[in-house]
Amino acid sequence: MDKLALALMIIGALNWGLIGIFQFDLVASVFGGMDAIISRIVYTLVGLAGIWGISLLFRKSHRDGE
Repeated sequence: MDKLALALMIIGALNWGLIGIFQFDLVASVFGGMDAIISRIVYTLVGLAGIWGISLLFRKSHRDGE
């Protein structure tokens, strides 16, 4: 689950980078616009992955004890 969340967060970050630099929304252009249901699903999944990513900040890793 962590790797899936990380992949979705990377997709979201790259999309925001494209929006910021080139004013180009890759998700919207691939899935038929910002209002298309598939685009909204992708945006929702990226948002949920970001929320999941918050939990990664507070977990103890295996390396903490070393």
